[in-house]
Amino acid sequence: MIGSSQTTTGMGGRIGAIAVPLLFASVLMAGLQAAKADDAISLSVTIKDHKFDPPEIHAPAGQAIEFHVKNLNDIVSEFESSDLHFEKIVPAGSEAVVHVRAQQPGKYNFYDDFHHQTQGYLIVP
Repeated sequence: MIGSSQTTTGMGGRIGAIAVPLLFASVLMAGLQAAKADDAISLSVTIKDHKFDPPEIHAPAGQAIEFHVKNLNDIVSEFESSDLHFEKIVPAGSEAVVHVRAQQPGKYNFYDDFHHQTQGYLIVP
């Protein structure tokens, strides 16, 4: 066939011209989100005698948080926060990690859902 070796750029060329930058932007955004997660501030809290230690934890605004929760009680606890939208079972004598997205300034309650007297606060100035 005459001209069968010629390539047309028609619609396929336009799609490729759009798809490559979109793919690049997607990869870049995924990398930025991973870097943001790596920038999380690590905070530790212990549950003992049905109290949080420390009872108030401070974190900067706009930074993701990684809670390290150690349960020193001889009974299971549920580290939970309606304000921060998480809940995590922490068996007796064990440790758990909870990831929380960056917060605006405020005071956020967390508690042991199995023992309501166990209350604490995240303070974001």
